[in-house]
Amino acid sequence: MTLIKKTPFPFLHLTILAAGMLITACSQHKNPKTKHQFEEKKQVEAPVLYKKPPSGFSDTHIIAGPAAVFFAPDSLQLEKIKAVTEKMDHESNVHDCFFQVKNARSVIKKYWPQVKIIEPAKVRFLLFVSTDKHTRLTDLDAINDMCGLLLFNGIKEAEIADMTNIDTALRQYFQE
Repeated sequence: MTLIKKTPFPFLHLTILAAGMLITACSQHKNPKTKHQFEEKKQVEAPVLYKKPPSGFSDTHIIAGPAAVFFAPDSLQLEKIKAVTEKMDHESNVHDCFFQVKNARSVIKKYWPQVKIIEPAKVRFLLFVSTDKHTRLTDLDAINDMCGLLLFNGIKEAEIADMTNIDTALRQYFQE
């Protein structure tokens, strides 16, 4: 003989289960206004992008013929960059620039001696003059890198080189 226990409220278990599911479903509903407000707040707190400060000079350096042109900030720009950059980031950037330029310069001297190395100082603009007398003015303030290398063969447009991969950059630019 089986004993079946009768409860005074036969649907109590089902009612509790349904109520729990309803509460869970409602709590997971996302209010579009709240989500939008969260996204707005997230956009406001986004970090400010770095922009290289303007040069203290307005002179132009003229480049004709095959050249590797190294550029770096002038002393005033360097101070401004230092002021808006975290100390560790600034030191790391200065360190990277120093060793990348040193390495690129030695690779150019050893494997590409026909390419003239130019390191203009106290200039803001570079005027590239091609063999057919076509000119192209480059504003170094428009290049947002602290330092860098522009390659120019006298025929093609000047191109920013990847100094971390200088061997490939030189070969691709000057041989193609």
